[in-house]
This record gives sequence, C-alpha cells and structure tokens, in this order.
Amino acid sequence: MLFGNGHNKGPQSKQHSGRGPLGPQTQTTGPEARPPQQMQLDVAPPPGPVFDVGVADFEEKVLRASMEVPVIVDFWAPWCGPCKQLGPVLEAAVVAAGGKVLMAKVNLDECPELAQALRIQSVPTVYAFAQGQPVDGFSGVQPESQIRQFVQKLIEMARQMQPDALDIPETLKAAALALSEDRIDEAEYLYGQIIRQAPDNADAYAGMIRTMIAAGAAEQARALCDQVPGDIRKHSAFQAAMTALDLAGDGHKHSGADDKKTQALRKKVAASPDDHDARIELAGTLFSAGEKDAAIDALLESIRIDREWNDGAARQKLLKFFEALGPADPLTITGRRKLSRLLFS
Repeated sequence: MLFGNGHNKGPQSKQHSGRGPLGPQTQTTGPEARPPQQMQLDVAPPPGPVFDVGVADFEEKVLRASMEVPVIVDFWAPWCGPCKQLGPVLEAAVVAAGGKVLMAKVNLDECPELAQALRIQSVPTVYAFAQGQPVDGFSGVQPESQIRQFVQKLIEMARQMQPDALDIPETLKAAALALSEDRIDEAEYLYGQIIRQAPDNADAYAGMIRTMIAAGAAEQARALCDQVPGDIRKHSAFQAAMTALDLAGDGHKHSGADDKKTQALRKKVAASPDDHDARIELAGTLFSAGEKDAAIDALLESIRIDREWNDGAARQKLLKFFEALGPADPLTITGRRKLSRLLFS
C-alpha cells in the first residue's frame, strides 16, 4: 500500500472527456489512447529539484521527502501531447522556487501500479505532497500564472504544516553563538535545520561553512559550496565565508601555533624583521591555526615597517582577514582601528 495510516487515495481526480481548461488538454490513460508510434520527451528534465521516480522509490523520494520539502508529482506518459505542454512550465516554476519545492516525474507507462493506487484516470495529472500526504492537485494543462500560484500555495501550505517551524532569525543567532563558543556539533545541527526549512537562506549556508572550517573539515565545506544555489553565491555573507575557506587551507595542514612550520617562521621573522614574505606567510599560518589575533598583529607590524612593500601586500592580506571574520567581529573592529592609526598617523 502506497500510503500508510489508511491514505490510499490522492486528491480526487477529474475524469475528462478530452477537453481541459484550454481545450483538448488531457488524454485518457491506457494503451487504447496511444498513437501507433510512441513519442519520447524531446528534452530531459533539468538537474536539481526535478527528477524521475518509479514504483520502487516513490515512497522514499516522494512520501518521505515531503516530510522535509513539499513534492509535486507530475504523472505523464510519452504518448501524451498535453503532457509536453505542462511539463516544461511546471518544471520552470519549481526550479524558480529555489529548492523550496521538489518535482518528481512519473511515467505511468512504466508505473501502472501508481496510476491504479492513486486513481489516476487521465494525463497529465499533478499531485502535491506535504508531510507525507497528498494535499492538492489538478488535471490537464493550466495557464502559467495558475501554475506559479499552485507552487507558491503549496510552499506556504507546507510551511504552515511544519510541526516545529523554526524562528529562523533566532535560530541563526543561537547557531552563531554556539559556533563562537566552539560548540561545533550544536552549531552544525542548528544551521542544518535552517537550511532544511529555508534552503535559500544564505546566512545559514555561510554559517555551516564556517562551522565546517572550525571542525577542520575544509574539504567538506568545499563540497557543500559546490551544491549551493547560484543566487546564494552572490550574498555578502556567503562570499565572506568563502574567503574564510580560502584562508583555511585544507583544514589539516596546521595542528596549532606551535607546529614546526610556525616555529620556523617565527624564528625567521625574529632574525629578519624586514622579511615581509616570511611575516605574511606566518600570518596566514597563524590565521589557519585559529590564532587570528596574532595573525592580524603580524600583518599590522609588516604594514608599520613598510606599508608599500610589494604593492601593499600585507594590507591586502589583512583586508582578506577582515572579510573572512566579518565586519561585526571584535577582531575586525579592533584591527581596523589599528590599521587606520598606522595609515593616517
């Protein structure tokens, strides 16, 4: 049985006589409705929130997945002309939602069991699932404006159905506090909860990346960055987190400020105070090892000695540190004040 707890029906399907809201927009299911030569969809579904589903994975990819994110299911057939009209429009609306809703495509020629279980009598038919249950649906081709409204209505409905909807601003504050106090597991959990509920929240992605950096998991952070939607990449908080990731190296090179490399650089700088290359390298090593205040001081000293060396390389590195820390970080505020005194004294 597809639906537990007695949910063995979807929304009431409408049996059409061949006419949808825009004319002959639906076709009756069954072999008798197929033309002699079956047609295949010309364009494959786009990657990301749109995917194919069959009988074997319907429960996992639709019912279970809808506990976290609402899922729209498009029931279609290769021989169905109206399906070719509806599919691309529906896909575009789902993709535009930026991860707030998913779309599963079911080829009923390959899954007649689903057609029977859900009492689907014509194609195209669309069902919407949230919290493991069918909550809305329609049959036939719909105008693009109505499809967008359908998607937005589903997103809002799913948000209201969430049993433990987060207060996202407060949860962001709690996650940032946990991270600042080195409660890494708690910060990771909180940022993860925000991303699941609001997958377009750039601050949550930025916080998760910083949490992974703090945990020494820079490679995992880079893998996460590859999955982030394009619009989030433009957000200042995300870009600052990316700068922090670039400065963190691979997360495994430095075990602390007392490792051999750091000690060697300290001795080199002590022996040659004008060796700016060594001092800037030392600053990067210290920053990656978590000694951010010492890293900032090292660059400020380089600027004090020769602010113009190598086209202001120390200052440029310092500005990268400030970007990675964020404008509200106490180290950024104090460091900028010290930099201003050096530059304008």
